[in-house]
Amino acid sequence: MNSIKNVPARVLNRRPGHSLEAEREQFDKTQAISISKAINTQEAPVKEKHARRIILGTHHEKGAFTFWSYAIGLPLPSSAILSWKFCHVLHKVLRDGHPNVLHDCQRYRSNIREIGDLWGHLHDRYGQLVNIYTKLLLTKISFHLKHPQFPAGLEVTDEVLEKAAGTDINNIFQLTVEMFDYMDCELKLSESVFRQLNTAIAVSQMSSGQCRLAPLIQVIQDCSHLYHYTVKLMFKLHSCLPADTLQGHRDRFHEQFHSLRNFFRRASDMLYFKRLIQIPRLPEGPPNFLRASALAEHIKPVVVIPEEAPEDEEPENLIEISTGPPAGEPAVVADLFEQTFGPPNGSVKDDRDLQIEALKREVEMLRSELDKIKLEAQRFIAQLKGQVNALEAELEEQRKQKQKALVDNEQLRHELAQLRAAQVEGERNQGLREEAEKKASATEARYNKLKEKHSELINTHAELLRKNADTAKQLTVTQQSQEEVARVKEQLAFQVEQVKRESEMKLEEQSDQLEKIKRELEAKAGELVRVQEALSRTEQSGSELSSRLDALSADRDELSRVVRQREADLLAAQSLAREKEEALSQEQQRSSRERDELQGRLADKESQEQGLQQRLLDEQFAMLRATAVEARRILQDAVGKLDDPLHLRCTSSPDYLVSRAQAALDAVSALEKGHAQYLTSRADASGLVAALTRFSHLTADTIVHGSATSHLAPTDPADRLIDTCRECGARALELVGQLQEQQALLQARPGLVRTPLQGILQLGQELKPKSLDVRQEELGAMVDKEMAATSAAIEDAVRRIEDMMNQARHASSGVKLEVNERILNSCTDLMKAIRLLVTTSTSLQKEIVESGRGAATQQEFYAKNSRWTEGLISASKAVGWGATQLVESADKVVLHTGKYEELIVCSHEIAASTAQLVAASKVKADKHSPHLSRLQECSRRVNEMAANVVASTKSGQEQVEDRDTMDFSGLSLIKLKKQEMETQVRALELEKTLEVERVRLGELRRQHYLLAGATGAPGEEEPSQPSAAPRSGTKKPPLAQKPSVAPRQDHQLDKKDASYTAQVVN
Repeated sequence: MNSIKNVPARVLNRRPGHSLEAEREQFDKTQAISISKAINTQEAPVKEKHARRIILGTHHEKGAFTFWSYAIGLPLPSSAILSWKFCHVLHKVLRDGHPNVLHDCQRYRSNIREIGDLWGHLHDRYGQLVNIYTKLLLTKISFHLKHPQFPAGLEVTDEVLEKAAGTDINNIFQLTVEMFDYMDCELKLSESVFRQLNTAIAVSQMSSGQCRLAPLIQVIQDCSHLYHYTVKLMFKLHSCLPADTLQGHRDRFHEQFHSLRNFFRRASDMLYFKRLIQIPRLPEGPPNFLRASALAEHIKPVVVIPEEAPEDEEPENLIEISTGPPAGEPAVVADLFEQTFGPPNGSVKDDRDLQIEALKREVEMLRSELDKIKLEAQRFIAQLKGQVNALEAELEEQRKQKQKALVDNEQLRHELAQLRAAQVEGERNQGLREEAEKKASATEARYNKLKEKHSELINTHAELLRKNADTAKQLTVTQQSQEEVARVKEQLAFQVEQVKRESEMKLEEQSDQLEKIKRELEAKAGELVRVQEALSRTEQSGSELSSRLDALSADRDELSRVVRQREADLLAAQSLAREKEEALSQEQQRSSRERDELQGRLADKESQEQGLQQRLLDEQFAMLRATAVEARRILQDAVGKLDDPLHLRCTSSPDYLVSRAQAALDAVSALEKGHAQYLTSRADASGLVAALTRFSHLTADTIVHGSATSHLAPTDPADRLIDTCRECGARALELVGQLQEQQALLQARPGLVRTPLQGILQLGQELKPKSLDVRQEELGAMVDKEMAATSAAIEDAVRRIEDMMNQARHASSGVKLEVNERILNSCTDLMKAIRLLVTTSTSLQKEIVESGRGAATQQEFYAKNSRWTEGLISASKAVGWGATQLVESADKVVLHTGKYEELIVCSHEIAASTAQLVAASKVKADKHSPHLSRLQECSRRVNEMAANVVASTKSGQEQVEDRDTMDFSGLSLIKLKKQEMETQVRALELEKTLEVERVRLGELRRQHYLLAGATGAPGEEEPSQPSAAPRSGTKKPPLAQKPSVAPRQDHQLDKKDASYTAQVVN
């Protein structure tokens, strides 16, 4: 199995900011394992679960960056099977992955092409398939990037298809050609796979055959959609273009149809596909695009993927929750800072603040004027866009009317062609009719001649009958007559032959009869009766010819009438066509006039819009220049503070300098973004103006506070800090100067200011006292650790109290058992209340972090709010320490080795520690938060339980201690006076001891405050301290020790009960 050895480091840098590091590593590990298992050198199909995890990973990160980061490292040139399975997985990711996968794959087109070309030059079976598959993937990526309406899965509705095709016939024609190319690539891959299967004599149940057949499932899904879309587009093309123009499209579609039908048939017969996909069946023949009604007979082929059995694995959480930082957070933090510590340089506003306020008011006025100008410009642009849209709508309507007129003209031309064809047919029929008339007239003439000859024959026969009586007498005359008759018969035979040749088939019977007459005249002259019968039959045939002639005449009249009607229709059609052409020409002229007029109006509007646009650009640049001039003044004033002797007495802490430098770096990033936006669109300079204003103020603030911080720093770091501040001011002034000139705007590089600001930030980090042995990056982990340790300490305290109660029940009885149970029960209730308070505080802390961290991680939030975090850690330690001390004191009281006063003091200490924890949690919590309300209720509950512990302790102390009754009956006056004096001395000694102890307690707490101040506020120094060298603070106390708490500002104690209230400084 192929494995990805080196995980790219840049993968971890592109994770969303809200995810935890563990989740990132787990996600990358899961993706690496899935890719390694899916794309390997084994000749077996890709498992569906590995491909599904890869696809889910693209949806999780909204792209294919992780997939390509690992895929680039695969040794694809070393194995053809590895390249084949890579193409298969990439095809599945394109089809079913996140839509952004397509754009990520566009950047790696060259890699895909190189792999295909490499294996295309090698004589390897899988190599040839990889070459074809890469061409298909490149075609798929290009098609979907060019037509974003079609997703990579190719599943769209008919409405989306109509919208993508549009109304322009050229676009429809081009889209159809691209879909044909797309289909050719798909079919070529399927044909190559089947050809290799037939050559290798592989079956679908073998792993080698399944490895080749697996990608055809995606090919079948793509081909079904492409076939449906090409059918729709072909019918739409045939409704707009002549059939001859689309002959090439029809031939190409028919070829693809037969190939696709053969592909579906062969795939459906294989057992491998029957359990994975339901393949549709195409009709026997392709659709008839010449018949528009055939579209209703078309049935869309639907591919069905059967549902797979669910696997035993938990799906990853693909929901991404990101909370943006609240917009008003910087102002709120600044207000809280000013309320707590006062203004940075005193409560009195100086001239610079007044100038800043005046400039802010001017900026607001300029911004309002700019908004008015923008609104006016947007209104003009909206009006112009509305007019343009109206003109475009009218133009589109004219185009539709023109298209309709062209269609009507085409129909009229078609009808005219039909009429001309009918006219040609009529002329041909008329020619046939005239030819038939000619033939009929010739036949009639021949009939008249035959009739004349027949009459002559009758006369000759009569003469022969007259001469027959003298036959015997006049043999010679008879012989002459016979010779004459023979001569006449020869003439008649010649004429009959001639008539027979000219009269075609209709006169055959008459010719036969004439031949019979000839034979009878040659035989004997007595058979004239038969000649008469033949003559009668000839007359009958003549009558038939006459009837046929009448029928032909009737047909001629009918044809003449039809021809006249067609000629009338033709004339009407020609007149209608001329009218349509005239109307069309008039409409075209009117449309051209209107178009010229609209173009003139549009040109005027464009000139006006250009003037307004130029005016807007000038005003935007004027506003930018004014802002840059004011920013230059602010920066010059800040740079001047570096050499101002009056500024030598101003000091600042490295912590505040670091915060100002970080804010200035963020402002530089915003300035770069605003500068790029302004260069892209100079009609809107609001972003650059706002960023420049913020940049100038924050940079000037950083320079001033850098100078103030250097006054308390050692010589070498102070000099380096001053030099870095000067360099920052010089680069900032250079940048502001470039922003004042239009020619220098393109050469302005705001990023150059980042280097000195980073130097200031680094020097501020170096000047921060190293009093804590914990880095800020570990604060977040320490918070969770201390809260967990506090909860564990409380749980341990509850268990120890229960053990002590069981021991007390066995070891004591009577009043002592009652007192011990009451004290331990009150301690148990107190521990439960503290545990509930710690749990509620943890929930509130998580809510504060989630609402305040924004796109940052928890560690970054804790590092940013280090003082609050340290206060929270200190309060948590205090609660745990108090719980431990309370348990130890209770144990001593139960064992009669301790004092009841220790238990009372521990109860007060726990109340103070929980108050500190509540205050630390309340600083950054929302006042309407339900967790805060529950935390306050828990705090009141802890105070009540602490009071119960004190009350039960005092009550038990009163019950256990033996009270001696004072009996003074046996004392004399002198002894009473002596004991009174001794008692007064004892009281004075105790009062003195109490006062000394209270003073000692105050000194102890004051020293504790000082140590806590050094630990909690390492950037602050005492006013009397001349040096700024960092002080060494105390180490963190363990859980059972009393931790450091933040100092009280007035350092005053409540002498009535020697208690104090801790204030958490954030």
